[in-house]
Amino acid sequence: MFYREAGDFKTSYSQDNQTFPIAFDRWRYYLVLFVAIVVIPLTISDYWANSLLLPFLIYVIAALGLNILTGYCGQVSLGTGGFMAVGAYATYKLMTAFPWMDMVSVTILSGLVTAIVGVLFGLPSLRIKGFYLAVATLAAQFFLVWLFNRVPWFYNYSASGQINAPERTMFGMAVTGPNAEVWVKYLFCLFFVIVLAWIARNLTRGSVGRQWMAIRDMDIAAEIIGVNPLKSKLTAFAISSFFVGISGALLFSVYLGAVEVGEAFGIQKSFLVLFMIIIGGLGSIFGSFAGAAFMVLLPVLLKIIGVDLLGWPTDIVAHIQLIIVGGLIVFFLIVEPHGLAQLWRLAKEKLRLWPFPH
Repeated sequence: MFYREAGDFKTSYSQDNQTFPIAFDRWRYYLVLFVAIVVIPLTISDYWANSLLLPFLIYVIAALGLNILTGYCGQVSLGTGGFMAVGAYATYKLMTAFPWMDMVSVTILSGLVTAIVGVLFGLPSLRIKGFYLAVATLAAQFFLVWLFNRVPWFYNYSASGQINAPERTMFGMAVTGPNAEVWVKYLFCLFFVIVLAWIARNLTRGSVGRQWMAIRDMDIAAEIIGVNPLKSKLTAFAISSFFVGISGALLFSVYLGAVEVGEAFGIQKSFLVLFMIIIGGLGSIFGSFAGAAFMVLLPVLLKIIGVDLLGWPTDIVAHIQLIIVGGLIVFFLIVEPHGLAQLWRLAKEKLRLWPFPH
């Protein structure tokens, strides 16, 4: 069979420790990158970009960030929407205060601002954990939304309280604003997804990731063997918030263009990203991609099947979506806590051994 290790020799430690040890997996990864970078921009349409591809890329970054904090470090967070709002409003202030700054720098600086805010709200994790930490991050969610609503400086004293992304160009092409082409916005978001996924993969496989997982599995034992809980937890909050802040910046500037904090970054956004990593798989980079793809694709499929084909009312289809998501969350929490990533892993193991018995 084509999916075997037989004949796939390793001649160095770096080859033995690579992300994709099987040649078929490596070539599949290169093929996915080629399709994402070359094929999709040439064939992309406005409908599929705005309804599927751009939200998927942006929510993948948010899911990666939350998975680092919750899946790898074991720190429960319900404040993802609030931290996305920090990234969005930091982007708005940087774009309006420094019109000469390019969008890559603006997005990275917005992530750094969000990382600082995340560390501040992550300080309670040194004393509390579990349900109490979840409540503390939930309080951060409500506080941040209230702050951006009530302090006019954040939205430049606009009468409506709404923030609008000014037009910015890179290499002579508009990235934000009404004149931006969808393939340019897609490639801009894809660039951050590839870079941040690579960073997350290397962090979680290195010493930092092992410290996070030690804190997650048993924090007292981890401290006894020399893991610094202060450094590990605050590092997880900082990196997670950096990822989430970048996703919020892209959601505002590239995808939506104009947001109002209560509608775009409310508590439902925090639960949406949390559902992504629960369904996709906690403690898994692939699970973040799978969960984001599922949660973004599900409404589109239900609209096509329920509304367009069967003629059901929109509110009925929305209720069906809630039922499906809720049922899957209960299913995965009880039957397979590691989500779609574990199902994918088991399927690959069976394929590698087929037709021999497992």
